[in-house]
Amino acid sequence: MDESSFFLYRHINHEHKRGRLRPVRSKDLKVASGAAPIGRSHLAMIDGRLTKLAEVLIGFSTALKRGEKVLIDAIDVPSEFVVALIRSARSKGAFPFVNLQTNVIGRELLRQAEEEQYRTLSKFELARIRAMDAYVALRGSHNITEFADVKPERMQLANNLMKPVVDHRVNNTKWVVLRWPTPAMAQLAEMSTEAFEDFFFEVCTLDYERLQPGMETLKELMERTDEVHIKGPGTDLRFSIKNIPAVMCGGNHNIPDGEVFSAPVRDSAEGIIQFNAPSVYQGTAFESVRLKLSNGKIVDASANNTARLNAVLDSDEGARYIGEFAIGFNPHIKTPMRDTLFDEKIAGSFHFTPGQAYERADNGNRSQVHWDLICIQRPEYGGGEIYFDGELVRKDGLFVPEQLRTLNPEYLLSS
Repeated sequence: MDESSFFLYRHINHEHKRGRLRPVRSKDLKVASGAAPIGRSHLAMIDGRLTKLAEVLIGFSTALKRGEKVLIDAIDVPSEFVVALIRSARSKGAFPFVNLQTNVIGRELLRQAEEEQYRTLSKFELARIRAMDAYVALRGSHNITEFADVKPERMQLANNLMKPVVDHRVNNTKWVVLRWPTPAMAQLAEMSTEAFEDFFFEVCTLDYERLQPGMETLKELMERTDEVHIKGPGTDLRFSIKNIPAVMCGGNHNIPDGEVFSAPVRDSAEGIIQFNAPSVYQGTAFESVRLKLSNGKIVDASANNTARLNAVLDSDEGARYIGEFAIGFNPHIKTPMRDTLFDEKIAGSFHFTPGQAYERADNGNRSQVHWDLICIQRPEYGGGEIYFDGELVRKDGLFVPEQLRTLNPEYLLSS
């Protein structure tokens, strides 16, 4: 997701809020003739899918009520969708506020970031978010490497000073983050713009209630588990999740969604892990990230850009410890597209996250970094196994215990 202006969005990815309203299913959506959500502006003819998606964010994810205030924070998102959200919020009797930004301007501000500048911005943003009951983050990106030439020390300075804003948003508001589809994302997904647009609305309007029974079972199992053992090509990793809560993510805070997460006991991780999904972090593209851990700490790290990888991991002490372990199972998302909000939900994947832990699944690790690195274990990606206390829980991306099979694509995509 994204914070004060655009950085630190990963810190708000996974908080879970109870309370449900049945989300809109993709089969219920109708397209308004002549309107295109990606890249065009036809304000008078808002695509019907935008209205439906706005209702998911306002009515289900944040469940806005009369008199509540919501900040709609949009970066590189068409005005039609912001208008749809304003109308949806007003229909609930809520008060919408809007903050519009662009990544190009954000990059320019960061390139010469100074402490006084971002200290002032932090005070301003903290005062604003404290006045809000809810927060809707909309994140578009015409160029996913827009921040590639921002010096790491400038990014780290801004991230550190904006962290109180992020923490307040995560812990004190009803929030949701949506990644907006763009031609750049379609290109990364190796799809046509139209096909990607259809894919986006299908993924974002998954019937999340169908996930609930399996997620609840997986949550209960994880909370009974001590040792996790993950095996796969280049991976042999053990760690404990004993006494750390597990959190279900079923459309309340991320759109798209579909995961259950916990965190390793901070000093428990031992072994090697090889990630096979590419990742973009702070504007830099990474591939083939490999981490070696001892006593919970990353003691060796390599990738296609090893120097930049280690610069991120040296941001602060907590960046070399793990703040999250999560299992993804959104049946519509099959291949990486270098967008964390989508990739961390890939069917048959898990992610293992250097940096900040969430308070809902807290191992005590604190950092300005929260970097979801993803490994896909389906056969076409090399396969792999996940064991809980010696019991095989998932093999080659499919859940093995009968009570968890409702999280497999065969069930979730059945009529």
